[in-house]
Amino acid sequence: MATVFWDVKGVILLDILPQGQCINAARYCSTLGRLKEAIRRKRPGLLTRGVVLQHDNATPHSANLTQQWLQRYGWEILPHPAHSPDLAPSEFHLFGPLKRNLGGMAFETEDDLISELRNWFDNLDVDFFRLGINSLLSR
Repeated sequence: MATVFWDVKGVILLDILPQGQCINAARYCSTLGRLKEAIRRKRPGLLTRGVVLQHDNATPHSANLTQQWLQRYGWEILPHPAHSPDLAPSEFHLFGPLKRNLGGMAFETEDDLISELRNWFDNLDVDFFRLGINSLLSR
């Protein structure tokens, strides 16, 4: 499973869950910690201006442990109404094209797949990310 955090400038963190592992609140908080470090490196100043996340209401996202982590660092969560016709989750913008790109490909190893994912994200034009954000904000 891939968790991707991105903004108008591109991917901030691509986090891959190792095969056979499950995502839970502790693992998600660990991922948020890696995101915090990636923001510090790639988007200097963003941590002091404030981080706003959009994620769904999956159990690891809504668990008390995760909520405490988010409150400790003052990160805001955009509301994510389930099946809302007036808010398209960003994953539709990102994962649809990714799935089309990967369609029909076969990978010998998990590392080969991860390499292709990183390559695909690294080669996206910055306009791809701006259009995704703008399409969400204009709704």
